[in-house]
Amino acid sequence: RVQSELSFRVSGRITERLADVGDRVKAGQVLARIDAEEQQADVQVALASLQSAEAQRTQAQQTLDRQQSLFTTGVSTQAALDEAREALLRANATVSSAQAQLDTARDTLAQTELKADANGIITTRNAELGQVAQSAQVIFTLAQDGPRDAVFNIDESLFLGMGREFETRVDIAPLSGGEPMAGTLREISPTIDRSTGTIRVKFGIDESEQPSLGSPVVAIARYKPVPTIRLPWSSIAADAGQPALWVVDPQTGRVTLRPIEVLSYGSGYFSVRSGVTPGEIVVTNGTKFLSDGEVVEYQGAGQ
Repeated sequence: RVQSELSFRVSGRITERLADVGDRVKAGQVLARIDAEEQQADVQVALASLQSAEAQRTQAQQTLDRQQSLFTTGVSTQAALDEAREALLRANATVSSAQAQLDTARDTLAQTELKADANGIITTRNAELGQVAQSAQVIFTLAQDGPRDAVFNIDESLFLGMGREFETRVDIAPLSGGEPMAGTLREISPTIDRSTGTIRVKFGIDESEQPSLGSPVVAIARYKPVPTIRLPWSSIAADAGQPALWVVDPQTGRVTLRPIEVLSYGSGYFSVRSGVTPGEIVVTNGTKFLSDGEVVEYQGAGQ
């Protein structure tokens, strides 16, 4: 269910690849390394700068101690003592700056190793030894351990067909055979894949019954009937841009424009889910010429 796209945060040539597709890895495990020569040199330079700054701070501290002793005996001046104190403050600031640079260099060096961020299985690999990996380029995709989904691409007609509503519970069974598992509808893609005419649907599987990652499975789905009314295209009207019908009062003959919910559209007809009830009379011809409250005559009502 949860996938991580793993990438280096710095660019460089890949010198080691320690994992491949299908490998089970643990959180913190090194999966690949890039050439770290430049980053190691930066660490050495930063370390030397820190050591130099610490030596200067030690010297500044010794100078301040000496000036305090001399000032106490009346040999030195207040100005010399103040200058020694300021020199120590500057030395401390230099040490802090050098330490920060060393921390940054070490962090950059650590980024030359690509590590797994969780326990799981490698599902894709997008790099080879010797390849120059760019910063943020996806090298591995990791499917994390934990809840899993059964993913299906289902023909859109199974969702949009008249009078059918998908149940949230299905039976999922491994294609190789075995006892079915309970699956719970977790996600329906809001878009249709135009190249295949399918909708991606995900069902959550109980952790105690999970098949191995990537196992082909089949789902046994059930539909609950949804009452609908089928009407010809000529009867549809619009109310504020939404589908509507002209409904006739059988007592007065007056028509009223009523909003409706359309479940599906077919060839020459559409299916109404709500807004009208069986037995009501609707206008099927001449809807463009009607106005609310207008009295109409009809010879009979069809079914």
